[in-house]
Amino acid sequence: MIRCEGLVYAYPDGTRALDGLDLAIERGERVAITGRNGSGKSTLVRHWNGLLRPGTGRVLLDGLPTADRPVAELARVVALTFQDPDRQLFARTCRREVAFGARNVGLRGAELARAVDEALGSVGLAERGDANPFDLGGSKRRLLALASALVMRTPVVVLDEPTMGLDAGEIELVAAVVGRLAADGRTVVAISHDARFVAGSFGRVVRLDAGKVVADERTGP
Repeated sequence: MIRCEGLVYAYPDGTRALDGLDLAIERGERVAITGRNGSGKSTLVRHWNGLLRPGTGRVLLDGLPTADRPVAELARVVALTFQDPDRQLFARTCRREVAFGARNVGLRGAELARAVDEALGSVGLAERGDANPFDLGGSKRRLLALASALVMRTPVVVLDEPTMGLDAGEIELVAAVVGRLAADGRTVVAISHDARFVAGSFGRVVRLDAGKVVADERTGP
């Protein structure tokens, strides 16, 4: 479903974030991407929905190169939460925040309202729909960003440090979301430093270092 072939990306300051990276992720897999800060993890996943474009090499979704496809098209396939949720959130209420992505994929009327309610409920924010996102605590804003990705119903969901700053109960919510997505046959990828979360929720662990895959282990089904 996702294939990276010889992927190279350098930032404008010359930093080579990805260095000939090869990786394939099949439909329905649960994959954790690990590695120290600066190893290229976030840079990698931002190529999947077109936020970044390859310097050399290529990225394919379902066999089709992403290079010339618009972000709006790729966003219907890959939903991505950022490591810093404040870089995603912009609406005046949580409900409007979640509804924005749903409208972009064509949901309207009762179907839209139902999808927004389901997404908010799945992350424990059912009662906060009318709240301003920036009146929420940091962990709740992270969960809201997750709801905004879930509502788009994409076949691929990518979570960048989804448990950072969350308490034990909130981490259980995220783990339950990952389980439901997997049960629905969707591909789930998480960047994470949380070893317990990774061990409990993902069947494959890919480790990056200096922009390359240095380990790829299957730890479960």
